[in-house]
Amino acid sequence: MPMTYAYTAIAGDEVPRAVSLPFQHLLDTYASETNKVQSVWRSFTDEDLDWRPHSRSSSVREILRHQLLSERRFFGEFLQAPEPEASIVLPDKEDVRSYCVRLTSLARPRLVFLAERTEEWWHGNVSFFDVTRSRIWVFWRRVLHTAHHRTQLTVYLRLLDRPVPSSYGPTADVTWDGADPTTTVDAAARGA
Repeated sequence: MPMTYAYTAIAGDEVPRAVSLPFQHLLDTYASETNKVQSVWRSFTDEDLDWRPHSRSSSVREILRHQLLSERRFFGEFLQAPEPEASIVLPDKEDVRSYCVRLTSLARPRLVFLAERTEEWWHGNVSFFDVTRSRIWVFWRRVLHTAHHRTQLTVYLRLLDRPVPSSYGPTADVTWDGADPTTTVDAAARGA
């Protein structure tokens, strides 16, 4: 049985088709990453928003806010995507549901924008902070940045003794028939 998720914010058939087909995987990845972020965010309660594991750590709320604001900056400043004014990126109501809704509502038009980009656009160079990088490099940096904060929040869930949703495969809390995690040398040797 294949892995299934309890919730999907952006279904596969909702992801637009790229005009330059070799770049479809970028759209599919961004939609998938948005879904994974949603699954983690939805695991928190409103009462958790101000929780932090250490006084020097960000709170759950600060990480959710940062995700929305930093995605806006990456897409708007570095990828020159049309983005809403930064002042309206955060949800009016600061609860988990509103953060999740806002994440998806910002991701959908980005997918349309990315679908319309050509190969030349993806390989074009842009300023990224104090260096110059290709847009495709900036995009992957965004994905990695998102994965970093999603993982940070999964650690928070574990510290709160909450179930950790599956992102790439089984967790201690989520598995399925046919799951084959690579936790042994024998599993790692498959395909060699």
